[in-house]
Amino acid sequence: MGAPESFVCPVPTRYHRAMPASRTLAGTGPASRAGRAPGRVRVRWRAGTPPPVLVEARRGETVESRHRGSIVVVDPHGAIEHLLGDPGTVVSLRSCAKPFGLVAFVESGAADAFGLTPAELAICAASHSGEDLHVRTLQAILRRAGIGQSLLACGTENAPIDQMTAMRLTRDGERPGPIRHGCSGQHVSHLLLSKHADWPLEEYWRPEHPSQVAFRGALARVFGVHPDQLETAVDSCGVLTYAFPLVEVARAYAVLADPPVAATDPVRRGMVPALMRVRDAMLAAPDMVAGTRDRPDTAIMKALPRRLVSKSGAEGLRGIALLPGSRGESKPSGGVAITIEDGDPLGRAGRAVAVETLRQLGVLAGEPLRRLAAYHRPPLHDPRGAVVGEAVSVFELAPIAELS
Repeated sequence: MGAPESFVCPVPTRYHRAMPASRTLAGTGPASRAGRAPGRVRVRWRAGTPPPVLVEARRGETVESRHRGSIVVVDPHGAIEHLLGDPGTVVSLRSCAKPFGLVAFVESGAADAFGLTPAELAICAASHSGEDLHVRTLQAILRRAGIGQSLLACGTENAPIDQMTAMRLTRDGERPGPIRHGCSGQHVSHLLLSKHADWPLEEYWRPEHPSQVAFRGALARVFGVHPDQLETAVDSCGVLTYAFPLVEVARAYAVLADPPVAATDPVRRGMVPALMRVRDAMLAAPDMVAGTRDRPDTAIMKALPRRLVSKSGAEGLRGIALLPGSRGESKPSGGVAITIEDGDPLGRAGRAVAVETLRQLGVLAGEPLRRLAAYHRPPLHDPRGAVVGEAVSVFELAPIAELS
């Protein structure tokens, strides 16, 4: 058995595949019942231990299926506050990376050079639904920049996400183009950055292209690692994606929540203005972050205006940036990362866990919580629309001091 590994500092991703058989997680908290002094406490997680059940799908009196996963909540400085499951489980960021890579675009001056509005900047960090609203916004950006949308290399897989739009396109005999892909905003930002920097527009998606190098450089700075240490794979839209322990995702979203407080080290301090601009754009235009219909990220952000940023990835991953005061007046900011082990193919577990986590943290209550009822306990319907079951969260998010 190897020595325990500390998660106080970011873990270089080159070590992900060589995790010891057990590891110790550090957080902050009050004195434990055993008399431990206030301050830092430690929790051991044994490798191979299955994550806990977070959600049950119930039909009548029968539990039809269960969804396991892990949740990490950190304070502004990255110390673990609440924990359920394994914070060291390695996840692929997928679309959760978009707000951080977009920092390179803002820092380059391209956002100002092309006059991007907050809504236009938000869609560059989005996994949008491919609705006409999103298409018109991206087309306007490309027209101003003098770039043809035929250069988009994100493909058309699952485009558009919005079912009403997809049905209309099918009815009209129209095939969706790449601009309706949920990642087209990110790809547009690569094209704009390339034109601004006088880099080739063609093959902007290749890992060695300067726009991709800039993206992962910004991402590495946020996560506190060297770009050469990033563990990479290819995302479904054709660009690289990156893998990190779940706790590091929570810490990155804590940085997004309150950059002046969280980005205290010299490397990240210079990113504060760009991070704030990306965050504020997403807060100002939640419809651009996901979509106007049946998209939990947008619904959660609209239920709690300017109090948090919610950004889903893929395969059951979600990051949430909790702004100062979101958990109550005078309460500090924080970051949340959630992963559903089975990838959550129907989307119900991730929705339920996100809303229930925010409820248990004191972020959601009253009317905002009622507005999110369909996400909190996603219903199961019969052919006539009657509710015949629901997905129910069955977890209790424990403060880390109670786990020591």
